[in-house]
Amino acid sequence: MDATATHRAIDAVWRIESARVIAAVARRVRDVGVAEELAQDALVAALERWPRDGVPDNPGAWLMTTAINRALDRLRQQALHARKNEQYGHEQEVLYGASAPDPADQVAAAREDDVGDDLLRLIFTACHPVLPTDGRVALTLRLLGGLTTDEIARAFLVPEPTIAQRIVRAKRALTAAAVPFEVPDAQARPERLASVLEVIYLIFNEGYTATAGDDLMRPALCDEAIRLGRVLARLAPAESEVQGLLALMELQASRAAARVDAAGRPVLLADQDRTRWDALLIHRGLAALARAEALGGADGPYALQAALAACHARAATAGATDWRRIVAIYNVLMMRSPSPVVALNRAVAVSMAEGPQAALDLVDELARDPALAHYPWLPGVRGDLLARLHRHAEARAAFQCAADLTRNARERAALLERAAALPTEPPAAPT
Repeated sequence: MDATATHRAIDAVWRIESARVIAAVARRVRDVGVAEELAQDALVAALERWPRDGVPDNPGAWLMTTAINRALDRLRQQALHARKNEQYGHEQEVLYGASAPDPADQVAAAREDDVGDDLLRLIFTACHPVLPTDGRVALTLRLLGGLTTDEIARAFLVPEPTIAQRIVRAKRALTAAAVPFEVPDAQARPERLASVLEVIYLIFNEGYTATAGDDLMRPALCDEAIRLGRVLARLAPAESEVQGLLALMELQASRAAARVDAAGRPVLLADQDRTRWDALLIHRGLAALARAEALGGADGPYALQAALAACHARAATAGATDWRRIVAIYNVLMMRSPSPVVALNRAVAVSMAEGPQAALDLVDELARDPALAHYPWLPGVRGDLLARLHRHAEARAAFQCAADLTRNARERAALLERAAALPTEPPAAPT
């Protein structure tokens, strides 16, 4: 394997394994910032050794072992320093009557931590109330998804330096507050659940449509987000939005096999072979949506988005899609959880229910929103609407603009293909 291929392999392994490595190390060192540093040290070691020695048979285990060994070395050094103060510590125990931990207390603590999942502990730690919400989400995406600051910034539609500052401040705040690496007890969970759900969904979205790279999807991230969603659903079965998020992810993931063709190129929803949609995931997603609705959460943001996905899942063909119901659901979603991206998606639904001109008016209004200034799917949607209105020159320019904005190679190629496929308008007749 040449050096370029080896580096690609290292990048792929890191994307898949980094969260587990960081979580396993954090459980030992009890500091997520230090855990990330040690995991990065393992990555550097891989970059140094694998091009020379070859990619190991189990690269994930290699990274895990290397990072844990570095963590153990660090702990040994700390223990060595602690021994120098051992006599002082004994004196303090005598003075203050310290004693060994009560076994009953240890059993009770173990029962409180009823998840037993390092990755989930990592999410809840990064979503601690000591951090602002934006810091919680950015840090957890960095730690759990292995995303770069650039990828997170594009997901949030904010400048990259802003995300970098949030991550640095968040790690410092967790260290300063000595936040324990644990799943909070039942009383403390609700206040941290919303951020956890947001993080899991953002990770799923990055897997479903990768911000950058050569592939449209990163299936490992989708799988991990769904796995964590299922763990949360077992942990909090009475939380309607947990069920709603799980439903949304499973329904969207059901389309994965049909979203790309044999060459890895994106396939639009209307053109997908619905016989390739995963019937089991659809069944599971609809069941989770039913649970969310039975819990009284039908108007929760995740349940509403799951209801949108369910409209597509229940339609045997693209032509059978109930677009008017989809617009109605988007109307409720805009009241419950308004955002420029939701408004853009609603415009797409309007185009199917009422025609492209009605949607184009909405999209042109959204073009004034600075949050969408660098969002590739604004010109992408606009190009589609203009093409349907036979305004081919404008559509071509819009598709080119969208291609220039996206960092995903597959999306860019698909947009350029759509631009090239548009009819060339004849030159104007001489006057």
